[in-house]
Amino acid sequence: MMPDGSNTFAQAAEEFRSARDRASGFNDPPMQRRGGSEFLDSATSRDSRFFSAASLKGKPVPPREWLVHGLVPQMTVTLFSGDGGTGKSLLALQLAVAVATGGGWIGKGVSAGRVIYMSAEDDEDELHRRLEDILRAERRAYDDLSGLTLRSLAGEDALLAVDSQVTLMQSELFKELDARAANDAPVLIVIDTLADVYPANENDRAKVRQFIGILRGLALKRGCAVLLLGHPSLTGLSSGTGASGSTAWNNSVRSRLYLARITDCGFEADPDRRVLTTMKANYGRVGEETHIKWQAGVFVPEVAEQGLDKLAAGAKAQRVFMHLLATYTAQGRRVNHAGGPNYAPKQFAEHPDNEGMTKRAFKAAMDSLLTAGKIRIESEGPSSRPRSFIVEAGQ
Repeated sequence: MMPDGSNTFAQAAEEFRSARDRASGFNDPPMQRRGGSEFLDSATSRDSRFFSAASLKGKPVPPREWLVHGLVPQMTVTLFSGDGGTGKSLLALQLAVAVATGGGWIGKGVSAGRVIYMSAEDDEDELHRRLEDILRAERRAYDDLSGLTLRSLAGEDALLAVDSQVTLMQSELFKELDARAANDAPVLIVIDTLADVYPANENDRAKVRQFIGILRGLALKRGCAVLLLGHPSLTGLSSGTGASGSTAWNNSVRSRLYLARITDCGFEADPDRRVLTTMKANYGRVGEETHIKWQAGVFVPEVAEQGLDKLAAGAKAQRVFMHLLATYTAQGRRVNHAGGPNYAPKQFAEHPDNEGMTKRAFKAAMDSLLTAGKIRIESEGPSSRPRSFIVEAGQ
């Protein structure tokens, strides 16, 4: 028999383990409420399953579904970013009206269906004013908007998730949104904006992926596209990529659009012009640009440079880009694709041998050359702080 002291210690240890397990819910049933949140046993909360790829034999390949072909895919989340004041909320509301009425959007066809537009920035009066401008421009009436459901959360708690410090969980507002989507069966849900609905640090990669996962789960469950509006970070603004905080935002979504003013070295020739660029497209082409112009309260498509002139300008920009890249490489100077003082389009636009090419032209040339595999991105340094730079393919 163990001495009395050892027996007392063993009993105390066992009592501590039991208390710990009760606090952590180790012995709880698969689903239990704690603090108003649901914790699900992973064995009962997953719908996915393992299956053999050979079982797909003979099954028809499901077509890719788009809300806006090449820009906004169905059944997933698209991040639509733009600096404050560029008009992304207006453009998103124009898309909502186009989908609800079966019309066109900035010169592009859209899938028709019901829409839920949830704004945490604009109050009901502002939404009303914008809808008035859109309907006047589209020559439509309010009776045409029966398929558009609006909700303004201006001045309210608009969080769609709750941060438990361990994981993100659906908020009560998210459950309201999900219930409305179950009732409306929308093909599009617009959420404006990210800063108002996301509860955690925007640079926390794990939480970012969890949040996008929550929204993608909504898109899959309700069979719709989710368009999430957001603001770019300072780095995203300076680089022209429109990226927001952690790279996890870009990596987690399947599509990312960026609405920007058209400037050259800080000079804006026409404050009414914008360009909508596809910054990421897992299911389509990256770098597609749509030129639009603000006119009478709405954005309208603008005819951009086309044909041989555009092709010639693009070819020239690529040629000059490659020439300057070779010059910099020979001098031991490195340029990158991501931004900052060594951003290649910025450096080349300021070089005396730029042949009249602008930073914007060099940016388009760089994207085309990367896509074509004529240049590539290398990195060096420690994994914690790698430094990226561009080199000619084959070097």
